[in-house]
Amino acid sequence: IIMAKYKKIFNKNSENLLIECFIRNFVRSVKKNEKQKKRFSFVLTGGSSPINLYKKLAQKDIDWTNIDLFWGDERYVSNKSKHSNYKLVYKNLLKKIKIKKKQIFFIDTNKESIVDSVINYEEKIKKYFRNKKRSFDLVLLGMGNDGHIASIFKDNLNIKLNKIATSVTRKDFQRISLTLKVINKAKNICLWLNDKKKTKVFKSFKIKKKIPVFNLKKSKLSIYLIS
Repeated sequence: IIMAKYKKIFNKNSENLLIECFIRNFVRSVKKNEKQKKRFSFVLTGGSSPINLYKKLAQKDIDWTNIDLFWGDERYVSNKSKHSNYKLVYKNLLKKIKIKKKQIFFIDTNKESIVDSVINYEEKIKKYFRNKKRSFDLVLLGMGNDGHIASIFKDNLNIKLNKIATSVTRKDFQRISLTLKVINKAKNICLWLNDKKKTKVFKSFKIKKKIPVFNLKKSKLSIYLIS
């Protein structure tokens, strides 16, 4: 993989150093928005890879007043389930920081159907951006060993899907995910490869259009990796 074409690459030799680097950049971006009297919209990722990052974010002296939180994807399970991305973020970040409920735009899975959950999340996002361009300030993404991001896998990769969110059916869970179009409209996208194995997997991929991670907009994509 030719790494030079990405917006930025942050290469560290430990997860702690990678986390410190991310947090420095994160705080800088948030303060920049504050100066411009703009709120900062931050899309969180699920899975196990960001757990230590969330724990560290919770410990730092960060003013969360101006930061609004969203989710890139969610499994269609109760938010009390061990498989819930909301629960993961709640346990490691939300319950430890000062943030108001109105700043937390989670994917509500307590709806009658997955379609209702998708519509509800789309409405939240439309309302949030109102007449402004729907562009998140920062989208944080992990990557699966098959190159999937959020709940965008090879078999449901749809570059042209002109929606905000979509439902995804997998063998394990039904899921709700932001679409690739919306992710790529973000001002900044961060790919979080927090161990050597993930980095190795990423570098081993042949660049193929059908691998979701290679459909992220390179001009907006910063890669945080351990080598």
